[in-house]
Amino acid sequence: MTRRAMRILLAHNSLYYPSHGGGDRSNRLLMETLAARGHACRVVARTASFGEAAQAQLLADLAARSMAVDTVESGVVRFRLTGVEVHAAANHPHLRGYFAAQIEEFDPDVVLASTDDPAQVLLEAAVRSVRARVVYLVRATLALPFGPDCAFPGEVKAAVLRQVDGVVGVSRYVADYIRRWGEIEAVHVPISLLDPGPWPLLGRFDNEFITLVNPCAVKGITILLALARQFPDVRFAAVPTWGTNREDFEALRKHPNITILEPADQIDAILSRTRVLLVPSLWAEARSRIIVEAMLRGVPVMASNVGGIPEAMMGQPYLLPVRPIKHYRPQLDEHMVPVAEVPEQDTGPWEEALTRLVGSRAHWEEVSRASRAAALDYAGALSIEPFERLLEQVLRAPRRAPAEKQEAPDEAIGQSLLDRLSPEKRALLALRLRQKAGAAATTGEWFPKAEVVAGAKLRLFCFAHAGGGTSAFRGWGEAMPAAVQVCPARLPGRESRGKEPPARRMEPLIEALGAAIRPYAGSPFAFFGHSMGAAVAFELARWLRRNGLPLPQALLVSAARAPQFRLGHAPLPEPDEQQFIDELRRLEGLPKEVLEHEELLRLILPALCADAELYRNYVYEPEPPLPCPIRAFGGRDDPNVRREHLEPWREQTSSSFMLHMFPGGHFFIETSRAEFLTALASDLVNLET
Repeated sequence: MTRRAMRILLAHNSLYYPSHGGGDRSNRLLMETLAARGHACRVVARTASFGEAAQAQLLADLAARSMAVDTVESGVVRFRLTGVEVHAAANHPHLRGYFAAQIEEFDPDVVLASTDDPAQVLLEAAVRSVRARVVYLVRATLALPFGPDCAFPGEVKAAVLRQVDGVVGVSRYVADYIRRWGEIEAVHVPISLLDPGPWPLLGRFDNEFITLVNPCAVKGITILLALARQFPDVRFAAVPTWGTNREDFEALRKHPNITILEPADQIDAILSRTRVLLVPSLWAEARSRIIVEAMLRGVPVMASNVGGIPEAMMGQPYLLPVRPIKHYRPQLDEHMVPVAEVPEQDTGPWEEALTRLVGSRAHWEEVSRASRAAALDYAGALSIEPFERLLEQVLRAPRRAPAEKQEAPDEAIGQSLLDRLSPEKRALLALRLRQKAGAAATTGEWFPKAEVVAGAKLRLFCFAHAGGGTSAFRGWGEAMPAAVQVCPARLPGRESRGKEPPARRMEPLIEALGAAIRPYAGSPFAFFGHSMGAAVAFELARWLRRNGLPLPQALLVSAARAPQFRLGHAPLPEPDEQQFIDELRRLEGLPKEVLEHEELLRLILPALCADAELYRNYVYEPEPPLPCPIRAFGGRDDPNVRREHLEPWREQTSSSFMLHMFPGGHFFIETSRAEFLTALASDLVNLET
């Protein structure tokens, strides 16, 4: 019998239902179990993306699962799921504001927040609540703002965490980490509950596959691929989720004995076809829900000995060594996940373990029985009551004073679009940024990919549009000839340099870029710039000439008026915020879901506004034409930069000039990407030297 019925509000800055992530499912089952105990439970969540399409997809997913929708109002879809009232903000632009309003309306006794919100978009609203107690659920050490696994470092975020009324770790490993590195009292009680039993015995020696869910770098795809090569007669399965990128898919398809399966809401659909589950994670897992789910169904597990995984394995065999990932390259894949530098793995222990499991039915059955027995014992003792008692203790303890709003402009810029990403992607991205921080003033930070690559004969230094960073040139290297090395510039105020103040005037930016590029000027190079980046590239080339340094072999400018249009330029009045946003919409330079999402837009506006100020105040001063060739590129439908604005670039060179026009507007380099990159590569190959 429950001592006290509570009103519990979950701040879930992720996809609550339907979802495939372990943390999302764990939060959902926690709330459903609390509701079954008589507590009034409500969730404020979001969808994987934002906008009308996201709302339509959610409604279609609910209909496919015969889920009734209560209301759809102002972009929020409301429905009930197993006793829990769910508010999913699919097309509502103010998630934080909506959540704060729900705190007022629902008047919860307890607000639960978790590491699916590492940017603390919802947590900050929760700790400012006058009445509600706040309990923080930690499901990933990488999403904490302190310690060696820190994903979002910063004392401001740590200070917010110290305002909560209780902290719970998903494992002993996590709770110990919080106490040691955050100096915050934390406990471990069960918060990863399981679907109600009984759990079917699905593991069979004759099942089809050796299965890995979420095959990607951090989850150990290299070990899966090595095993597939070593065991050509064994069938493997890969279940792609948030981390599986295009390269992963290509690598998987090269192996005829790997089958790609669709992810499923109900894990039984996967486990019923699985002979052995692989969990070869190469980063510190907080625990691993799927290990327990597999063992409950009699499926043996081979898992890596990292983070909290040993707790999930409960003493069962085949806890195997790996060499964890420690570094990430300064580039993102198409999912905005940093590209990991995966250490070479010793797969010998994994091969030996798999040989035993697939080679002996008797041994497989022994491991299956022992694994299921251990998991059944664990599940039989698993209860919501320790967590429920913790909530009651929190309510009896004195309420900490509501936090004042923390102003952290130095941290806000770096967050930009992170609120749209899954918890794991945010953690990975933030980890890569943290690892890169602290060396921002170095040459390598200005040009993080400029170190010479074997076979490269020409560096192409690239300068992005206003607000852009190195990710604007993702994938360009693959489209260039082998002799061309793409080297994007990373300016202050973006990506790993998010804590640095962005440049607001052209002259000091060019001076700093000149100093950074000087070490590379002794080898052949060219400049490419898009929009504002074209002016930066042009002025940098002229700075090199004034300082007696080698010039680029070519200046390639895109979507930018010739600089002489700014001769005697008088800066226009600074636009107000709405005028500036309207201009962004007209140029179609940002995704619609960002432009229509107030919180996301406000996070990226500081860097964009600084760049706009820099370009608005740029005044051209005449100098002799450059002796290097100039190639200009434009979009036929660009309303601001037309052919007559691009042709005058020929006056800035005493060498050759060519103009290429492409279908599309200001960002034709994306909408006509293949055609544009082909032309760019051709120009570089045919440079006049």
